Amino acid sequence: MKTSSPFRGCGTALVTPLQADQSIDEDAYRKLIRFQIEQGIDFLVPCGTTGETPTLNASEHLRLITIAVEESKAAQTAGRRVPVLGGAGGNNTAHVVELARQLEALGADGVLSVAPYYNKPTQEGLYQHFAAVAAAVKVPVVLYNVPGRTSSNIEAATTLRLAAIPNIVAVKEASGSLAQMSAILAAAPAGFDVLSGDDAITLPLIALGGQGLVSVASNEIPGPMARMVKLARAGDFQAARALHFQYLQLMEVNFIESSPGPVKYALSRMGYCQEVFRLPMVPVSPASRQKIDAAMKAAGL
Repeated sequence: MKTSSPFRGCGTALVTPLQADQSIDEDAYRKLIRFQIEQGIDFLVPCGTTGETPTLNASEHLRLITIAVEESKAAQTAGRRVPVLGGAGGNNTAHVVELARQLEALGADGVLSVAPYYNKPTQEGLYQHFAAVAAAVKVPVVLYNVPGRTSSNIEAATTLRLAAIPNIVAVKEASGSLAQMSAILAAAPAGFDVLSGDDAITLPLIALGGQGLVSVASNEIPGPMARMVKLARAGDFQAARALHFQYLQLMEVNFIESSPGPVKYALSRMGYCQEVFRLPMVPVSPASRQKIDAAMKAAGL
């Protein structure tokens, strides 16, 4: 029987706020999470690519997951359940397996695992990697396909093969190929979801049968992004399209330079974090700042 997924609707790929001395700014991180919850986001996604995980050490990674779980539990006490989909990816399967187990032990509701990067595994290698991660935990596992970052594409046939594993419940698709997403949706077993990994193609994916979005823009505008997804899932595409076009400039400018550079700059302007990165990430250029400022103004931020 397919494990039920709590990750439908709009989830936020959270940034990781840093202080000037490069340490994690826990107060800013909690403030950002509370903003997400108050604005109606459906689930939280800490420690993904947007969270600068390649530059986090093991204890920092686990601490960020712990804080997200704590804030989720506090929201549940107040009457609102916001599941935590913790990032556990890498190109060393044994390490990813151990990390997934640690996230489960910390109380994460599920694991988001990106395709192994750099070593460019075959489709069989991808299958065996994700099967090992799923076998290591009981919580739901969401695949993350982002060829632009990993240099390897989880092909539709491989995704469907993995979808037969009970606790692999979804794929976050950022391949940019609606044809590939359509092939998955056409043959996926009941209970297996396709989530958009790109803000700007969320509506066409939901029209095809997708169940939501893992969003970068929702760091800045969690309420509107959550409403847009909710409206689309309910079939009200006229209202959803209005929100899509209203915020499309912001969705696109978030990728004018490598993410999370632009969104972190925007959040610094909004007072949610400092514009501090760990190398090799650096602040966005002055020209990009002007474009981001214009998009923020157009979005009413």
